[in-house]
Amino acid sequence: MVIFNDVLIENDEAKLPYNNRGTFYGDGVFETIRCFQGTAIFYESHYFRLMSSMRLLRMEIPQFFTPEYFEEQITRLYDTSKVKGGHSRVRISVWRNAGGLYTPTDNTVSFTIEMTDLSQIFERSEKNEVELFKDHLLPLGMLGNLKTSTKTVNILAGVYKTENDYDDMLLLNQNKMVVESISGNLFLRSENIIKTPPLVDGCLNGIMREQVIAQLKRMLNYEIVEESITPFELQRADELFSTNVIQGIKNITKYRKKEYEQTAGDELRSFFNEKLFS
Repeated sequence: MVIFNDVLIENDEAKLPYNNRGTFYGDGVFETIRCFQGTAIFYESHYFRLMSSMRLLRMEIPQFFTPEYFEEQITRLYDTSKVKGGHSRVRISVWRNAGGLYTPTDNTVSFTIEMTDLSQIFERSEKNEVELFKDHLLPLGMLGNLKTSTKTVNILAGVYKTENDYDDMLLLNQNKMVVESISGNLFLRSENIIKTPPLVDGCLNGIMREQVIAQLKRMLNYEIVEESITPFELQRADELFSTNVIQGIKNITKYRKKEYEQTAGDELRSFFNEKLFS
């Protein structure tokens, strides 16, 4: 089942107009939320990021787009879904309605909310070999912080990954700094110093990134800094991991000839599994 403009229908009945601006121009945003037993994790952060993204893209926010409304719709989907084990993934997609060419003539929106089964807690990475993706670069600035429908660089990195038998790719920005993985924020540990790229480098303003930074600040054995990461630092690091709300903390096990520890990743993973799913 999927909620399409407030109507709960079967997935194959959700028909989009051929000229919707999400398809024509990538004129949309989305939010991916992890849920446990029908409750959205880090819900407030997700909600405000979605509203902020819509405002930045000058979309007209419907009056009923309240925090309570989306919580009710998630419960509505959970009650009609076949989710096993209580773990699920919710995607809220919002796009500007048809009208105009590059310049829209209508700033109202349509939306869908869908739920799929996850059936696991945050799990340890046994194999996650990565490489740098150099064919295309991410832009600097605020638009890179948003979850927009325009994810061409990430898509092409995913194609390259599959064609060359890697597990993930690390993406570069226009300054040739390492920004993130295909679907997660990047953290690099050297001894007790953990670095993650600042938002001005164009990385996603990730919800799990925010939570991991907050937790690292509470831990006495690590120091967290937001600082650009050069490609040369990767092979000198003790540990690399990426984060998102679906996979949690995903350790990188190998980059070229370098194999990494999983010390901080294991500590963080244990903390969040106990906090969120116990």
